[in-house]
Amino acid sequence: MKPENMKPENPFLAVLALAAGLLFLSPVLYSIWMSFQTADAYYTGNIEFTLRNYELAIGQYNFARYLVNSVIVSGLVTLIGLAVATCAAFAFARYTFAGSNLLFGAVVATLMIPSHITLIPNYLTLAKAGLLDTYAGLVLPAVSNGFAAFFLRQYIRGIPRALDEAAYMDGASPLKVLWRVIIPLSKPAILSMGLYIFISEWNNYIWPLVAIGREDLYTLQIGLARLYRVNPGEDIIDWPLVMAASTITILPVLVGFILVERHLIRGMMMGAVK
Repeated sequence: MKPENMKPENPFLAVLALAAGLLFLSPVLYSIWMSFQTADAYYTGNIEFTLRNYELAIGQYNFARYLVNSVIVSGLVTLIGLAVATCAAFAFARYTFAGSNLLFGAVVATLMIPSHITLIPNYLTLAKAGLLDTYAGLVLPAVSNGFAAFFLRQYIRGIPRALDEAAYMDGASPLKVLWRVIIPLSKPAILSMGLYIFISEWNNYIWPLVAIGREDLYTLQIGLARLYRVNPGEDIIDWPLVMAASTITILPVLVGFILVERHLIRGMMMGAVK
C-alpha cells in the first residue's frame, strides 16, 4: 500500500526516461546491428545477416588473444589498485601522523596532472628496468590511483570509529580491523571504485600503444585500432568487421556493470553524501 502523501508515478516522465535511454543506446544498438551484416550488404544498403565478422575477429585477427590480455591487465590493475587505494585510504582516514595532511594533499594533487605528462618518465623507467613488452609494464604504472584513495578515504571517514575501538578492545590488530571491519562496511564504495578502475584501464589506449610492441601482448583497444587499417581490397574499411570487434570489446564491461550496478549506485550516492 502506498502512503497517502506519495504521488503516483508520472507516465510522461517514464516515457521520457525510456526515450532518453533509447537515444543514448542507439549508437550501441546500431553498431551491434551492423556487426551482423556483410560488408557488401552494408555498402549496398541491403540486409544480409552473418556471423562471419565475429569468426574473423576472433580467429584471423586474434581478438580472442587480445580479450585475454585485456582481462589480465585490467583485472590485475583493478585488484592491485584497490588494495593500494584501500590501505592508503584507511591510513589517511584513521591515523594522524607528521605530514599526513601534506601527504594527502600531494595524493589529491596528482589528480590535476594529465596522464600524458607521465608517459615519457614511465617509459624511460620501465625501459631501464627491462619491463617493456611485459604484463608488468602494462600493470605497474596504473596501480596507483589518487582518485580511488581520495574517494575511499572520504567513505571510510563516515564509518563510526566506535567500531574500530571495539575491535581493538577485543585484541584486533590494525590489519585485522581493516579486513574485518572497514572493508565489509565499505563494500559498496570498493565495488563501485573497482568498476571505475576496471573500465578506465579497459579503455586505455595510449599507454599500451607506447609500452607494447609484441602483437601477442596487444590489448583490445590496440587490436581494434589496427582493424581500421584492414583493406578488403578496394580502399574501404570493413565497418561490419570493426563493429563486431567493438561489440566484443564492450561486452565484458557491460556484463561487469550489470553485476555490480546496484552496489555502484549505492556506493557513489553514499560516498557523495559522506
